[in-house]
Amino acid sequence: MSNLEGGIEGFVKEGLALEGLIDYQEGSVVSRTIIKKPTGTVTIFAFDKGEGLSEHTAPFDAMVYIPDGKVEITLDKKPYTLSKGEMIIMPANKPHALKAVERFKMLLIMIKEPKS
Repeated sequence: MSNLEGGIEGFVKEGLALEGLIDYQEGSVVSRTIIKKPTGTVTIFAFDKGEGLSEHTAPFDAMVYIPDGKVEITLDKKPYTLSKGEMIIMPANKPHALKAVERFKMLLIMIKEPKS
């Protein structure tokens, strides 16, 4: 894995593979923030099988992309199963939860609306 201590510049220069930016850890959820700005964040997560996040809401729209594995995402009480290469949009203020059907990685892109 490349050293990204220098921030975004490492991604620009190296063109890194998304799946290699984070490793699985047994019985855990691991995350790594790639971009953190006032207008939004990009974070990659690795979930071990059976791990998940309980139902919650977020005040911002988010896009989830699955670069590896399989997850069940419940969005506004409706379940969706996503596998490698698939994505879903989670609208702001809609309850959502997720559970790892098998180990999976997700890229979470959260867009914050600037205050007027």
